[in-house]
Amino acid sequence: MASAAQRRIKSISYAKYGYIFILPFFLVYFFFQLWPLINTFIVSFQGNAGSSDFVGMDNYNAILFGGSRATNAIHNRFMSSLGNTFILWIGNFIPQIALSLSLAVWFTEANLKIPGKEFFKIVMYLPNIITAASVAVLFLQLCGQSETNPGALNMMLHKIGIVHRDAASGKYDSIPFIQGVWQSRGVVMFIQTWMWFGNTMIMLMSGIQGINPSLFEAASIDGATAGQVFRKITLPLLTPIMSYTLVTSMIGGLQMFDIPFLYNKDGKPGESVQTIAVMIFEYFHSVGKEQKMGYAGAASVLLFFITLALGILSLYISRDKDEIAKKKQRKKVAKQLKQESKQFGGFSI
Repeated sequence: MASAAQRRIKSISYAKYGYIFILPFFLVYFFFQLWPLINTFIVSFQGNAGSSDFVGMDNYNAILFGGSRATNAIHNRFMSSLGNTFILWIGNFIPQIALSLSLAVWFTEANLKIPGKEFFKIVMYLPNIITAASVAVLFLQLCGQSETNPGALNMMLHKIGIVHRDAASGKYDSIPFIQGVWQSRGVVMFIQTWMWFGNTMIMLMSGIQGINPSLFEAASIDGATAGQVFRKITLPLLTPIMSYTLVTSMIGGLQMFDIPFLYNKDGKPGESVQTIAVMIFEYFHSVGKEQKMGYAGAASVLLFFITLALGILSLYISRDKDEIAKKKQRKKVAKQLKQESKQFGGFSI
């Protein structure tokens, strides 16, 4: 028999220590994030131009439907910013997930001996630890097109004769492959992909390494090709981590701010790369008669619900249908057993 001391040790619960460790996060959240979140909802129902009067759904109607000349401008800008946000997110997420998945499979291949594998992992992850503001300023200095910042690429291409400079004004011609709407978007997409593919690769590698190795060994014994192993084993079992990557990337993409705001031509974000977060920032920092705090609050709330709806939809689409079917089957069997036990006076046979 166990002694009293042994029984006392077994009865100790260590769950409280877990709550103690996560307590600082909730304290910081309640003090610094919960009230701003609540206040955003309150501001979305207030007037603009410094007015704190309750205006109901007027701000939402102006953003979603327009109406007058002033509200049509607000509506058009919101819809344009929303379209830019989705274009920039999808445009960087697709190449990012394709590159990250390819590298994750490559680096976790047991039969593939890659010299310096750990070095390449570190190098590919390094852009993720650089602040977005620093990266935006770096690419702005490289691809600048303003009078004060002609850009390193402009000056380099001028020296080899591709870009010309006006002797009178001192201006450089714009670089053909970064001039225009889609070229500017392409640069922002490239920056986002370059910054985040290393982080996504590490997460996918952890997911692949969590798969039971016996599955790959059995597939190898059965003569499965690398493509068949990827389609039939790796990709299906990566569904949970892929869902997580999709949701986190979507949240980050819809809140994209640093790169589009700082990567500009003349100090103001171009319309082709202006996201909802940039629009909200400008409205929150407007002053005087141009103050648009109510519109900024309403746009923030709409962005919150758009993100919430898309997150729920992506989780619903990527759910494990086999596990759901098994769960329904277990409930059905349990219900049948319960009915059978009632027929025998509550005793099962």
